[in-house]
Parts: sequence; C-alpha cells; structure tokens
Amino acid sequence: MRILHLLASPFFSGPAENVALLALAQRAAGHDVSVAVDRLRKEVLAEEPAAPRFQELGLLDEGGLELSVKSPPWTMWRDLRRLKARPVDVVHSHFSHDHLLARWGRPAGATLVRSLHAPRSLRASLPVADAYTVPASSLLPRLLEQGKTAQVLPALVDARFQPAEDRGALRRELGLSGAPVVGMVSTFQPSRRHSVGVDAFALYRQRQPEARLVLVGDGALLEPTREQVARLGLSDAVTFAGYQQGDAFARWLRALDEVWLLGLGNDWSARAAAQARACDVRVVAVKEGALPDLADAQVQAPTPEAVVEAALSAKRAPVKHPTNEQIAADVLALYARARRGP
Repeated sequence: MRILHLLASPFFSGPAENVALLALAQRAAGHDVSVAVDRLRKEVLAEEPAAPRFQELGLLDEGGLELSVKSPPWTMWRDLRRLKARPVDVVHSHFSHDHLLARWGRPAGATLVRSLHAPRSLRASLPVADAYTVPASSLLPRLLEQGKTAQVLPALVDARFQPAEDRGALRRELGLSGAPVVGMVSTFQPSRRHSVGVDAFALYRQRQPEARLVLVGDGALLEPTREQVARLGLSDAVTFAGYQQGDAFARWLRALDEVWLLGLGNDWSARAAAQARACDVRVVAVKEGALPDLADAQVQAPTPEAVVEAALSAKRAPVKHPTNEQIAADVLALYARARRGP
C-alpha cells in the first residue's frame, strides 16, 4: 500500500513524533510510506525542525509539496494539483491545512483519512473524509454518533523509552539528589499548569521533606515559574533541566519516580504519559485527553491539594499500552475498512 501522510508543520513537536513513529511502523509492515511537511519555513526558533528529522528517518516526501499555512494562494494551488496527480492509495492528513488540501486535491481512487489531534478540531465544519482518528476515547462517541468510520489513534512510543537499568546511578550522573523524584515534562505554557504543580510540590514537601522536583522544558512561563519556586523557598529542591530531546529527554524521564501531567497542549494523545509508563515511571495526571487511560492516579481537580492527594495515594494502574506494531496494524485495518466503505 502506498501511504502519504500530510503534516503541515515545520516543527518536530506535538503530533509530529507520533506521525513519524506510525509511519515507521507502517513501513516496517511492508508498506511504501512518506511524510510531507512544511518545506517553506526552514528557520525554526526554539524547536527542532521537522524536515531534517523526517529525512534522517528516510520518511521525508520529495513529491514537491510546500505544504505551508504561510504559502501564497498560487503555491497552495500548485500543491493541490501536485497532490491530485500523486499515485497513492491512502492520503492521511493531520492538520487543518492538510485537511483542506486533501479534501480538494485527493488523488483519484485514494482513500482519505483525517486525524484529529485536539478536541477543537471536532466542529460542525469537519471536512469530509473516508475515516477519522481521534487521540482519546472520550472524543470517539461524537464521530460514531454521526455514522463516521473512526477509531482512537493512541500515542506511539520510541524504543529509547525503557526502564532505567540503575536509576540511582542515573540520578547521580544527572546531579539529582533526594527522594522521591517528581517531574513535570512539558512546555511552560498556561495549559500545562506549572504554577499548580509548584504549589502542589510545596505542600508535598511537608509530607515528603526530601522530595525533589525536576522541571524539563522551556517556554514563555519559564521565568515566572523560577520566580514562584524562589518565592516559596524551594530553589534547593527544584531542578530546571531545560529543553531536552531524543536520548537526553529519555534519560531525564527514566530518572523520575513519578511524573505529574497537569494539562495538555496541541496533542491530546498524552504521549508523555505513554513514554513515562514505558520507563516504569508512575503517572499522576488530570482528566484530559488520553491521560485518564494512562494515569496510575487521577487528579480529580486541577488544584494543588488534589495533586498532592493523588501523588500520595501510591496507586498503580495495570495499564497495558499497545505496541507501535499493534497501533500501526489497527490503523492499516482502518484504511481497509474505509476503502471498503459502509
């Protein structure tokens, strides 16, 4: 099967990693798979660019699509004509720009699948497609009630996310002391609720005085968070690890006892929770997106007191996350159902 993923983003963040891992698993299953990304915006500040990463993986599409929301109308028209001429069996689109292009530029005979990565995409103007995926089971009924062919596309996890062979040695290498070691791993933006997490950690330290908090990431609210930590007298107990990616990010995640996921951004598949579980790190999370399906302990309300209650509960959920191979097989089966029609 010839599969073309459309991902109109210049960043290897948000859903991009999930798309890459899905494409790799589909290729490993014997299919011809490529991913078209935004080729216009080459200067990407503060985030990893997508095109070089997909090229390194051997997945970057070279079919001449610019695929950018910043393209002028005549370039979008050229993309539409080029897509329409592509000899592919499945077009799998991921962002709004992709959905619009694929709606009108679908190659003859190709199946069109649309992935929704956040709830805001579930609206009355939902573009027509043969099948859909959503990132969380809570979003699925809205499509099924409309008679759509749809299923959940869970977070895929890179093989680098495995339990630490010696967590104590790893912590010493990273300069971490104290226990338990709690982490938050996300961009510093309002939806991730770092301020709630820091306030919760202040309460948590009253019960666990040797605890350490590790904050991995960067973003607009980094400095306000530093100020909050200092104001609460927690500077000696909080480590700001900065932005980490690839193997370095996996090392920091493996060093944790548990991770607090207090909100999601543009990708509701809760990939960080799946990665943490793969590293045998306990997950304490709010009820957003796919987090309830992956959490060991659920935070009943986004308050410091509720976070501490969930963290101290010591609950461990017997969650068995599907492998990348299983997820790819399920998506390929969705393609087949969509091709057969209702």
